[in-house]
Amino acid sequence: MLSISPLSLEHKPLIEHKINTKTKPVGSLGQLEIMATQLALILGHDKPQIIKPTQLVFAGDHGVSGLGISIAGPEVTGQMVANFCHGGAAINAFCAQNNMLFHVIDCGTVNEQPEHPVLTKQRLGHQTAPFHTNNAMSNAQFEQGLSFGAAAAQKAIDNGANLLGIGEMGIGNTTSAAAIMHALTGHELDWCVGQGTGVNQETVALKKDIIVQAIIHHQSQLSNPQAVLQRLGGFEIVQMVGAMLATAKAGKVILVDGFISTTAALLACKMAPNARDYMFFSHCSKELGHKLLLKELNADAILNLNLRLGEGSGCPLALPLLQSALAFYNYMASFEQADINVEQS
Repeated sequence: MLSISPLSLEHKPLIEHKINTKTKPVGSLGQLEIMATQLALILGHDKPQIIKPTQLVFAGDHGVSGLGISIAGPEVTGQMVANFCHGGAAINAFCAQNNMLFHVIDCGTVNEQPEHPVLTKQRLGHQTAPFHTNNAMSNAQFEQGLSFGAAAAQKAIDNGANLLGIGEMGIGNTTSAAAIMHALTGHELDWCVGQGTGVNQETVALKKDIIVQAIIHHQSQLSNPQAVLQRLGGFEIVQMVGAMLATAKAGKVILVDGFISTTAALLACKMAPNARDYMFFSHCSKELGHKLLLKELNADAILNLNLRLGEGSGCPLALPLLQSALAFYNYMASFEQADINVEQS
């Protein structure tokens, strides 16, 4: 799982030359040029294409969700899974609009949903243990979660996808993600804990208190990313990490959603640094710590729309810009092809 090859830079000079000799001033397409370079390194420099882009949404419930840390109770996670299955969520609308395949994974929710064609059940339990008094998950659940996440990614890849959007659904998971961020980065809690689904300042203070209790409870056991994930994470977060690692190992594109998904991306990169080569970050969310997480990963988000929904919603919104980056790379004429003479100074 952790043996991930770095991107080969053998063809980078050729890719950059191709971009720089298009009929435009050098660098004038800005971030699109950076995206085109990375996509061509991943997908191949000779006419790379995004094929069967697929959005995976990992859903899981948290043992701390019943402590008043969210505007909703844990039953809403299962209700939203049902909404995903019936096509009624924002992510369904955005995926349909942008021709992105969609799949939801039940990683362990309080209310289990019936079988559905877009639903895969990879349940590790009904919900994690409250992480401020217990390990969020057992070692067996942790290992199974990584394996389950990898299997979900591999299923999409075997179906022909070479780009996977990674998103989540889980009441209370911004608290878990903030705890993970705090443990991994050492940033002050005030910069890690935000309003999540839109809670008031009293609830933000409660989230911080729960995280402080967790850090005290686990103390020296948070010495590596695997331990942090097992003790503070969620069933959906561990499966997202497994999916990202498997996608990178397969040499495919990872498109990361918001704060919680970026926390999973940081975990994946701490566990296997070369995974970062395969990642794009769809947007910078309104959640307080997301900008700092992106900085930790040396990442520029594609969009900045003040989103804070989750569901993977940033991924299908960013997908057209990745496709546009490849469109200019593949189809824009060079100065020589267009018979345009430009003096370069």
